[in-house]
Amino acid sequence: MLACASMGAPAKGSWGAYQGWWAEGNRKQGHEGRAPGLDGVVRTLYRYYVFALEVRHLSVRLGEFQALEGVSLEVPQGAFVAIVGPNGAGKSTLLKAFLGLLPFRGEVRVFGLPLAQADPLWFGYVPQIKTFDRSFPALALELVATGLRRRWPFRLSPLERREALRALEQVGAEGLAFRPLGRLSGGQLQRVYLARALIRRPRLLLLDEPATGVDRVGEVDLYRHLEAYQKASGATVLMVTHDWEAAHHASHVLVLNRRVVGFGPPERALSEECLRQAFGHLGHPHGLFVEGGRG
Repeated sequence: MLACASMGAPAKGSWGAYQGWWAEGNRKQGHEGRAPGLDGVVRTLYRYYVFALEVRHLSVRLGEFQALEGVSLEVPQGAFVAIVGPNGAGKSTLLKAFLGLLPFRGEVRVFGLPLAQADPLWFGYVPQIKTFDRSFPALALELVATGLRRRWPFRLSPLERREALRALEQVGAEGLAFRPLGRLSGGQLQRVYLARALIRRPRLLLLDEPATGVDRVGEVDLYRHLEAYQKASGATVLMVTHDWEAAHHASHVLVLNRRVVGFGPPERALSEECLRQAFGHLGHPHGLFVEGGRG
């Protein structure tokens, strides 16, 4: 394994780390200073010992092209993981493999269960490329509701309408609910797709360049809504991005170039060594963060 790939949080089972998790669980359950309640213990142990994602030797081959090879990593629950790498590094392919949309070799476990046994409602997904006919006579509200039905809702129930409006409000897009899809800007469509991903209250949110087509003000707003959702729900977020500033503020960064080049805290995964291994150089049109500053 590459030198900068073997980085990350302290190993699970560390007594000092466990005591910290125990104390935090007690505080949240109102048991600080005394023996914790059983529910608090179970929740604390579950979050501590069960990863949101466990990936072992994942490889994806698309025809003659080896898109991913030997990817292994463990993502803690509640992490915000920024996935970075050069074009063609397999970033979008990795998300699709996690969703079961592509065949792969290896093992993926989600919250302790094999991928095939994971509840589809645990996942929320915002794709990079929106493949639908913009001239289709449909409303933003209806597109959001497809996140519940997983098919087009030709008639919404009152509950579906309420949930879709709630999701749009969550991303600051309630004013777009009854606007035809063909009249949405790129940034507005991104918000609608984010609402579609959030409508099922996912535990694992996968985002493929969600800020594409969004101006800088809208991008900051988008990240604010993501942060608010994660804080309220405790969800785990994996986001493919070319925004190095966003990557630098994630809890973890995965540097990918068909293999894991680096995975861990931003200050280590975005080191000069990892970035040179992934990109072959440090010159990049977006500018790179190296050791806490732009390279």
